[in-house]
Amino acid sequence: MGKRARMRQERLAEKLLQIRNALGLSQSAMLRRLGFEEILDYKRISEYEIGRNESPLAVLLEYARGAGICVDVLIDDEQNLPKKLPSRPKHEH
Repeated sequence: MGKRARMRQERLAEKLLQIRNALGLSQSAMLRRLGFEEILDYKRISEYEIGRNESPLAVLLEYARGAGICVDVLIDDEQNLPKKLPSRPKHEH
């Protein structure tokens, strides 16, 4: 039995890059802001932003929190990021 490839979001990488740029952070600074500098190498941020690798759910959650958005905005290709980031969260975490 073969395994099927997992579906990937087409716009996730571009949204992650857009968030980092809107926050005015380098890849290293973004990694620190996410709180994963002890676990991940800053090069992972680049891999996530160009779509080479998918980020773990915990990383997506921190991106969303840093941008003030819900995670579904990140993972739903039909939704766009707010024009102004960080945004005001629609819910408390």
